[in-house]
Order: sequence, then structure tokens, then C-alpha cells
Amino acid sequence: MRKQMKAPLLIWKTATRVMDLPGTRRSKGQTAAFTLVEVVMCTFIIMLVFGVIIQAYIQTSYKAEWAGFSLAAQSAAVQQLESAKAAVWDPQQTPVQDEISKLPLVTSTLLDLPVSGTNIVYATNYVSVTLLTNGVYSNYFVQVNTVWPFRWKNKTAYYTNTIADYYAPD
Repeated sequence: MRKQMKAPLLIWKTATRVMDLPGTRRSKGQTAAFTLVEVVMCTFIIMLVFGVIIQAYIQTSYKAEWAGFSLAAQSAAVQQLESAKAAVWDPQQTPVQDEISKLPLVTSTLLDLPVSGTNIVYATNYVSVTLLTNGVYSNYFVQVNTVWPFRWKNKTAYYTNTIADYYAPD
């Protein structure tokens, strides 16, 4: 029983000796605050982190806006391709009905985006219609290029969405 009593007393004496080492005790004024260098570095790091967060938010909003414009332009191209699909092409009738070759080659369309005031965005559809013949069979190849503008950091860049399809006679 005596040995058990001495062990906690020995640990307590060792702990008090470590705390009393020379150079480890300072006055309350020296240990209770940060130095000016630490405060300046911390402020700089916080400003840097907030700057990166704000820049990432701005970049993300530009990318989201670009994706909306691209999807709206793709929708305009699909609408033009659907008009080619709906056109009648029947070479077995007399006279031959061919409405695909009569499609307008250049059209301008309003992109399907939310509009508020003067932020209207137009796109231009360029349609190319090519008749492909192989002896007995013939097909039309219709390609639609939709060119649309996007304003990025006070510069306007033009992007192109392309879609194509083949059409056989009715």
C-alpha cells in the first residue's frame, strides 16, 4: 500500500519541476496576446482566402451563364434541324416535291434566355444542305451551325454549336 501512495506524489513533484524550469515562466503580458507580426500575417491570409473565394464565385457565375447560352443556342440549332425533318421530300411524285432544298440558309433567332430590359441575345443559324447520291439511293445531309455571342470580361467572343443529320425520301 505504501508503494501506491508514493507514485502519485512522485508524478506531482516531477510535473512541478518541469513547470518551474528557468525560461519557461513569463509574465501574463507576454503570454496573453499575439505579436503584431502574427496579427498582420493572419489578416493577410484571411484577405487572400476571401479573395480566392470571391474570384471562384465570379468564375462559376460566368461558366453557368456560358452554359445557359450554349444550351439555348443548341436548342435553336435543333429547331432548325426539325424544320428540315418536317419538310416534304418525295422524289416519286410528279412533280417531285423537295422542300428540304428550299430551306432558308441563314436565319437569325432570339436565344431562349430570360430577358430583362436590353439583354436580348441573338444567334445566327447557318444551314448547309447537301444532296448525296449513290446510284439508286439519295439522301440529304443537313448541317446547322449556330453562332452566338458571349460577353466575357468586357470582350465579346463568338461560339459555334454544330448539329447535323441525314434525311431519306418520304
